[in-house]
Amino acid sequence: MKQLSLAVIALLTSCTYAPTPPRKPPAPRPPVLTEVARFEGDVMTGVAVSQRGRVFVSFPNWHAGHRVHVAEVDPLTGEHRPYPDEAWNSWTTDQPVRSGMGPDQFICVQALRVDDHDRLWVLDAAAPGMMGIAPNARPKLVRFDLESNREDRSFFFDSVAAPPGAYLNDVRFDTDADRAYITDSSLGGLVVLDTATGVYRRTLTGHPSTMADPSIVLMCDGKELRFAVGPNAGKVPQVHSNGLALDTKHGYLYWQPMTSRTLYRIPTSLIGDLDATDEQIASGVQTVGLNVATDGMEIDSRGNLYFSDFEHNAVVVRTTGGSVKTLVADPRLAWPTSFAVGPGGTMYVTASQIQRTAWFRADGSMPTTPYVLFKLNQYGR
Repeated sequence: MKQLSLAVIALLTSCTYAPTPPRKPPAPRPPVLTEVARFEGDVMTGVAVSQRGRVFVSFPNWHAGHRVHVAEVDPLTGEHRPYPDEAWNSWTTDQPVRSGMGPDQFICVQALRVDDHDRLWVLDAAAPGMMGIAPNARPKLVRFDLESNREDRSFFFDSVAAPPGAYLNDVRFDTDADRAYITDSSLGGLVVLDTATGVYRRTLTGHPSTMADPSIVLMCDGKELRFAVGPNAGKVPQVHSNGLALDTKHGYLYWQPMTSRTLYRIPTSLIGDLDATDEQIASGVQTVGLNVATDGMEIDSRGNLYFSDFEHNAVVVRTTGGSVKTLVADPRLAWPTSFAVGPGGTMYVTASQIQRTAWFRADGSMPTTPYVLFKLNQYGR
């Protein structure tokens, strides 16, 4: 038996075994675009999602018949209600703005954002119809405690931060540095706010990086995007600094004018320095490269940038290596506008149909189909 065992061992050790070939990782699944909610009548632009999965959307006061400014959406049923209550959402354009009006009513909400401390911020441009800041009104940034659903901090902007004709458009927060960054899409420029002290400054006003490119002709629904009515009839919209993304890991703030195909960035150590001169800030602006025309943008934890490619009803991603690919394209994504990252590897995106609104229709009519909030599953995997 001992001799037999030694023979078996000798036989086994003399055999050559092919190594097991490495298993190929499964091909990434394309993201799934799922409808979350639809809204009749009011153009929807902003979306924000809390760490617990609460979903909020905003409706800028742009057109006749506007009814609600901010709503909370049930992500399971799509049902929605005014947030935080009816009173905050009760102002309409046929009412005067009370002189010195406090933070108890919205006027024209453009954007929403939930910060790293799970607080909801509402950016109110106070410019109905994008026709200038309403008399007696001041643009404001309002913070809500999501435990109590009450306003717990508000910042009002004077004519230095928001001159006549300004339209504060988007906002991002660096909670570690107590900084908020806001774009002005009407005049072109950025506002930097110290959220601890309330001190703010305006910078890069009129800088090439914040201004629309007059050579760009935007294309939507297979035709040139031009105003159909009013004093600008026949002209291409000149929308300046618009979307924002903040990379806190690497310390960069990204932005792009909407009427442009060039992406820019600047170190937050520079633009966040309220003592830096405008000349110093301007010298620190970096051209990242050519990009799609975009309305809104987002960034994930790995530094990948996501853009709303409204000319093609698509969402595109720019990797940290600089390659750009389409993440999803769908005719239902009629003018994707804003993003919000949600729990479980999801990203919410609004479809605003801006190219089909009264500004761009000869008869001044509004879309007859609903505005839709979508969710992208597995967006970053």
